[in-house]
Amino acid sequence: MINKLPVLPFAVFLSVAFSCTPAHETRQASTNQRAVSSTVTTTAPAATAPISLNYKKGRLLFEDDFDKDLSNYIIETPASPNSSIGIEDNKLVIDVDGGATVWLNKKLSGNYMIEYTRKVLVDGGKNDRLSDLNQFWMASDPNNPNLFTRTGVFKEYDPLLMYYVGFGGNTNSTTRFRKYAGTGERVLYHDLKDKEHLLEPNKAYKIKTIVYNGVTKFFVDGKEFFSFQDPEPLREGYFGFRTTESRHVIDDLEIHALE
Repeated sequence: MINKLPVLPFAVFLSVAFSCTPAHETRQASTNQRAVSSTVTTTAPAATAPISLNYKKGRLLFEDDFDKDLSNYIIETPASPNSSIGIEDNKLVIDVDGGATVWLNKKLSGNYMIEYTRKVLVDGGKNDRLSDLNQFWMASDPNNPNLFTRTGVFKEYDPLLMYYVGFGGNTNSTTRFRKYAGTGERVLYHDLKDKEHLLEPNKAYKIKTIVYNGVTKFFVDGKEFFSFQDPEPLREGYFGFRTTESRHVIDDLEIHALE
């Protein structure tokens, strides 16, 4: 089944927000972005001691094998005739020549685990590029109760309060974990550059994210990439798939409560 959503210059039921400015995770400025009074990138010392957690999987909160539609999602991406986001062969396909965020429209809170499979396609497609298997989680806007007001340009997300992973960012040269402070400050806690923590083309990765009692962890194929004990933990917010200038296939999304 093919159910693609071309990026069209008007809003649809999925609340697609648009801009005509290309987006780059490398922080290209936009003439059409909302003003940010100050954006500060800082680096914090990474924790070296492992953080042990004792939890068990609880009730299922949400699941999607992408065999129907995208009515549970809100898409933010610049308008382009070369971009599309939709369902193809029972999978979510993000095929974009600019930045894109696909938000799950359900606020998450408490302790939970997010799991999904995701592949970065490099197979001759017009937007194929090995880069940016990214995600936002626990996202909220301190200045607006409505989070979903952006166009997909990366810099527009600076004022949010949230966690961010960029797996294979900057054309597959870095894998980073940041906390966005809600003030324009983006604190870098982890920055991995070895081959073991970078992307391989056309490989289906099993991604798992844990939020549990003030700790968040990010796993790839069962291996822990990042662990962060937040002194000011985020208690609720939204989850979003994120990328730029690439083609991704996503499937088997499950979110469980943790006990």
